[in-house]
Amino acid sequence: MTKKSGLFEVDIDLALLKLESEISVEPKKEASKKIDEAVEIVIKQMESSGYRPRTIIDYETIVGNFKKAQAIEYLSEITLGTIYNWLDQMQVCNQTKQTRLKALKSFLSKCFNNGWYNTKFWQTVNVKVDKKVKSGANESDVKLLLSLLDVNTFVGLRDAVAILTMYKTGIRINTLGQLEEKHIDLEEGLLKLDGDILKNHKLLKLPIDNQLLQLFKVLIHQNNKIRNHYGEKNENIFVSNKGTPINTKSTNNAISKQLTKYSKKYGLKNINAHALRRAFAKNLLNKGANIALISKALGHSNLEVTTQYLDLDVEEVASNLRDYL
Repeated sequence: MTKKSGLFEVDIDLALLKLESEISVEPKKEASKKIDEAVEIVIKQMESSGYRPRTIIDYETIVGNFKKAQAIEYLSEITLGTIYNWLDQMQVCNQTKQTRLKALKSFLSKCFNNGWYNTKFWQTVNVKVDKKVKSGANESDVKLLLSLLDVNTFVGLRDAVAILTMYKTGIRINTLGQLEEKHIDLEEGLLKLDGDILKNHKLLKLPIDNQLLQLFKVLIHQNNKIRNHYGEKNENIFVSNKGTPINTKSTNNAISKQLTKYSKKYGLKNINAHALRRAFAKNLLNKGANIALISKALGHSNLEVTTQYLDLDVEEVASNLRDYL
């Protein structure tokens, strides 16, 4: 048998066999953009895209802290080493580390989109966190709280309507604070929420039952009386007892503070804005809604986040899956 000369010979550039880490993919320090300059540009882009001011401040703070902690100035100095070193230096729980890392990675991805990086080397960095599923508000606790509120007073009425709105529509506390009369279609029985007041900036329509419709009418009437008395000009659904809009930040939102007060006063352990939103999701699931529909109603960007809201225990999963065998 004659040897087939050249059959197994390969003409290849041996440089192709080098690992990516051996190849220089980052710009030289002298030519690299400064981190402060990059932050300034990214923030302007975020503002023009409609990001919430609070989100922008978080980005600016976290990236600034990372830069200071690692004593670096240029984007080229952000490496896997500096990121891991930053995480190791933090004296916080893993959940907080994960949140900060997520913001940093998002910032770096925006830098990549602007052409300041050649690769997304940071994608491999992760922080493991054992996520504890938070339960939704219990229906009996919601009913108990509503029975304890004095709806013959403005604040009692306002808080009761706010609780039922979150419990029956699942909207976030920030959206609740920005809700205006124009967002309520009394004839069609719908909340028509434009992207300006939603976290994902997408239009959302949610049905509301007759109970909420009637309560909205009563609350709007009371709002008008208070606004006229104090000379306030707004169309917010949830206002202070002086007719001014409640603060839209969840940490300062008057409704959020009231829920905390009621929870302590009446010994209700799971009464807060997020628990009411989770209860809405679980109620939909119990009524037969699929996860995709629930995710859309909550305004989630992916189904993984939605599944965390549903608080399914092992026995419940087994029981429900049996129906599909």
